[in-house]
Amino acid sequence: MPNPERDALIARLPKAELHLHIEGSLEPEMLFALAGRNGVAIPFASAEEVRAAYSFSNLQDFLDIYYQGMAVLQTEQDFHDLTWAYLERAHADNVRHVEIFFDPQGHTERGVAFETVLNGIERALKAAEARLGITYRLIMCFLRHLSEAEAEATLDQALPHLDRIHGVGLDSSEVGHPPAKFRHVFARARELGLHVTAHAGEEGPPEYVREALDLLQVERIDHGNRALEDAALVHHLARDGMTLTVCPLSNLRLCVIDGIEDSPVKRMLDLGLKATINSDDPAYFGGYINANFRAVADALDLSAAEIVKLAENSFAGSFLPEADKARHIADLHAAAGL
Repeated sequence: MPNPERDALIARLPKAELHLHIEGSLEPEMLFALAGRNGVAIPFASAEEVRAAYSFSNLQDFLDIYYQGMAVLQTEQDFHDLTWAYLERAHADNVRHVEIFFDPQGHTERGVAFETVLNGIERALKAAEARLGITYRLIMCFLRHLSEAEAEATLDQALPHLDRIHGVGLDSSEVGHPPAKFRHVFARARELGLHVTAHAGEEGPPEYVREALDLLQVERIDHGNRALEDAALVHHLARDGMTLTVCPLSNLRLCVIDGIEDSPVKRMLDLGLKATINSDDPAYFGGYINANFRAVADALDLSAAEIVKLAENSFAGSFLPEADKARHIADLHAAAGL
């Protein structure tokens, strides 16, 4: 049930967002604006038609329209404007730190230069750090429906820019593309000093989570819902303090869960797992980070302590230095009145 006091707590708590695809923050209005700016034909007559198309029965349905929308992103300014729009929304939700994914392969295969994408995103991130006080880490994802050789080529493109990229991830169509497929490129990324994370257990089986842990040696798991099907795996994740970046409204819109009351967030907390709340692709799934917090808090009747724990986990599971984590968590506790 809605609870104004709980909503106020969510609004005032500082947070980190650890699972956000910047391309997935492309709102229909901006899609139309960029299509016009760049002379790109799109198969929709209005922003309302785009929103009506955002009805998905699975991950692939979403990805089909997601990649179609990417076509309007062509210039450095486009990537800057996209990123800045997200950061303003994050700031309004009291997000203090973001760790955002970008998909260079979704752009370079269209003829957009790697540097064009990186420069636009980074310029907005630096501006937000200076003007909004939001710190960041930038995570380059490999598209798992493509080959490992193509991921290797993308890592090669990133080599001159590793002082600007903090980690690598693995996203796109999960089923049929196990983490093991990318074990060599992830080993190379780790050797280069990059942080590593991977989507696993959203639609794929618990075995994919195990592969991400054992073969890719990830530092956190993106989604991880289906890990709950394996008690030994749950024990492993809890024992190692592995962060899970759960995306409730995404899970609902992609039919990973039947209703928001089926979100695994509370069960994860009860099992001692380090769950976090994130918005994934908020333009497509109907809400940014506070909307995700409110949805699960209302559906699962989360306590104030559980809400604070979810926000605390977001900083603890970030790629920030320990001193910065401690500072953010202290601010969080102060905001919570602890």
